[in-house]
Amino acid sequence: MEISKIGVIGGGSSYTPELIEGIISQASHLQVKEMVLMDIDPRRLEIVGALATRMVNKVGLPTEIALSSSLEQTLEGANFVITQVRVGGIAGRILDEKIPLAYGLIGQETTGPGGFSLALRTIPVVQKIAEELSRRSPDAWLINFTNPSGLITEAVRRSSPIKVVG
Repeated sequence: MEISKIGVIGGGSSYTPELIEGIISQASHLQVKEMVLMDIDPRRLEIVGALATRMVNKVGLPTEIALSSSLEQTLEGANFVITQVRVGGIAGRILDEKIPLAYGLIGQETTGPGGFSLALRTIPVVQKIAEELSRRSPDAWLINFTNPSGLITEAVRRSSPIKVVG
């Protein structure tokens, strides 16, 4: 299978090298021409982008790794878009985990009060991405890795015509 373009929103994430490893491991039957890593943190994007480029070059893949700060550029012409964003950053995650713990509840980002708090911050952001994707690449798939994955994916499924899994 040949894929022209994969966009990764949150491409500066420490999880991005795992995505690259996955593409490398499937290279015998999955050829990706371009992977655009987009992030709001230019420093992280440069570091992770350089690592991603070294990884594909080391194994001789023809995949071009591009870096972007533009959502529109990342989505334009994409076959697949992966979301792995953390709205609120680490500071938000700390609150999502500590506040429930103060009340004797499990504090984490996928379920409970912390997960719901993260969902309330994140759903509008991912819905905006989905809305823009439906304009720029209406046949693309959105693959959501953003936590809480179930709530985010369901919100997009209910509010957008795009194809989404997560």
